[in-house]
Amino acid sequence: MRRFTKSALIGGCIGLIGLSAAYADTDTLEQVTVTAKRLEEEIPQELAKYGTRVDVITAAQIKNGGFTDVATALQTLAPGLFISPKNGPFDYVHASFQGSSTGDILWLVDGVRINNRLYNGTTPLDTLPASMVERIEIIEGGQALFYGTQAVAGAVNIVTKSFSDTPDGAIAVAADTINDRHFDGYARDTIGKGQFVVYGSADKSSGYQPFRDEDFQPSATDRSRDYEVLTLGVKYAYNFSDKIRLTLSEQHTDGRLDDLQPQLVNTAFNDRDEDLATAKLDIEASDVVQFFIKTYYHDWRSHYTEFDNTIPPSDTLSVIENDGPWGYRDYGANLLAKLSFGRDFDYFVGYDLQNYSGSDAVLVITQHTERTQALFAQVRTTSDLFGNLKLAAGVRYSDPSVGESDTVWNLSGRYEINPNVFVRGQVGTAFRLPTAEELFADDPEDERGNPDLKPETSTNANLSVGFLFNVGVTQNKVELIGFYRDVKDLIDFTSFDDATGQAVFGNVPGTVSVRGGEISLESSQSESWSATLDYTYNHSIDPSTQLQVANVPTNLVKASIDYHPAAEPWGANLTVNHFGKTIATGLWDGNEAYGNDTIVNLSGRVFLDSQRHQRLDLSLQNLFDRKYSTSLGTATRDLDGSNYTYWNLGVPRNLRASYTYHF
Repeated sequence: MRRFTKSALIGGCIGLIGLSAAYADTDTLEQVTVTAKRLEEEIPQELAKYGTRVDVITAAQIKNGGFTDVATALQTLAPGLFISPKNGPFDYVHASFQGSSTGDILWLVDGVRINNRLYNGTTPLDTLPASMVERIEIIEGGQALFYGTQAVAGAVNIVTKSFSDTPDGAIAVAADTINDRHFDGYARDTIGKGQFVVYGSADKSSGYQPFRDEDFQPSATDRSRDYEVLTLGVKYAYNFSDKIRLTLSEQHTDGRLDDLQPQLVNTAFNDRDEDLATAKLDIEASDVVQFFIKTYYHDWRSHYTEFDNTIPPSDTLSVIENDGPWGYRDYGANLLAKLSFGRDFDYFVGYDLQNYSGSDAVLVITQHTERTQALFAQVRTTSDLFGNLKLAAGVRYSDPSVGESDTVWNLSGRYEINPNVFVRGQVGTAFRLPTAEELFADDPEDERGNPDLKPETSTNANLSVGFLFNVGVTQNKVELIGFYRDVKDLIDFTSFDDATGQAVFGNVPGTVSVRGGEISLESSQSESWSATLDYTYNHSIDPSTQLQVANVPTNLVKASIDYHPAAEPWGANLTVNHFGKTIATGLWDGNEAYGNDTIVNLSGRVFLDSQRHQRLDLSLQNLFDRKYSTSLGTATRDLDGSNYTYWNLGVPRNLRASYTYHF
């Protein structure tokens, strides 16, 4: 792992500042980013036109809330999406989207899947800084048609800094009371036929206490969770003409992330080294044919180290793991073409190739390689055919090299009853391919994979009705949403091999039934304020226990109000995040409940000059200093070896201050 030193970090920051200054335009108040339509970038917006509900979180919302990383921004701002970071920013999370499990959500960066296919229970959010974001697109419902495996409940696409037609840049520094020190910056411009974006972000923190005082055992001597994360990105596009465009990108991440326990641990951390590179060619061959070809390469490398204290205490540490490697490599290609042969229909055809290999020396997954190929197609009606009604239908066939092939389908539509009332929805099927752990694990002390696993399959539906209305000068939107999902061939431990002492993965009989509803309200008075309120009810039943699925809250409430008087150089933001009763399973005493907690955040910003180039932000996370559990775990007491349940603690009250200079 390449560690970043203070001198290297300062040097990189100075270079980025210099590049930003070189392209500064101090007379420009607002920059206009490039909005040229490209086939892949249009997928979420086009899905929304044809019945899929797509929510967008903007860079301005993230900036106004004072969020450090993508996970905490989604935790507060994403409707219908439950995110529970284990111990603050840059950590593993539990996630649930409309009643789903963590592994049923597909995560993308600029349209490239970044899910960790070594394991189903971890997400890739632990090294994604909020400052890299241009917008986040949250796509509800089964999205296997275009995106493939794991998009069972939906997909979340994190779009990094976009290109700009004019010079644009900014630098920011921040600090908070949980000891995070932050720097970020970006610069972008168009020169001739070329466009570029460079961005960077660095965070370093000694963290906060991750467990309650009563949960710590004397043998645990590391009692604050540290992290360091450095992200550097560059994007370049060359426009050969208005109809041909080549785009290249590379994003590199270095990180060191503590992984503490309330017992024994003297030192425990993951060293992270990650690269995500893409190359894409967009071609509009004619009014009839438009297509793109994209290749990607995702290399995710980590080394785990853990030194434990002994019981009774001694001068010798127990070496649990020292720089144990684990990681994966995911590369492939994607082709999508749009064909418009007539006025009534548009046709889409695509091919997807994924090559995946991974291993884990710590939990014993030996090196294996998988390949998945997929063909998919969709047909859409145009406004010339039905006017206010838009319909789409598609099918996808996936053929993995390990395991069984699968075919999924999707139907969706949106009908504008009148300018103020609409209905929309989608029905279809989705799938999740087994992970490397589920296929290939062979830990002699714990578990064994099963290469004969079937994919998890699901049938899903999302239906909603929306209303637009004005009250005085206030514009309002209300949407009532219902969702349904049945998951079959759930992958879990289904047998135990007495000869080897291993639990063995298999497909669980029965059906996981997900039923729920969501109410979304948006209200705004553009020159003064805007507000949102979203309530989600989840009824997700595990067939083996007949209880709510683990780490899926029964209800979720997110609310926000932003005050931004047009004539004043300041603004303020208030958010409320409530998650209801949630079940943790696999504890020493079986199952226990946590949740029913409400977290309130308050933030404000002020521009320090008339041209609004200088900005000061203050945010107060967990305003009322609520001590709450983000998840539960099992540990062992030093004194007698008995088991007990411990809390992973959420962020305590935290004041964050940030200064930004925009060029």
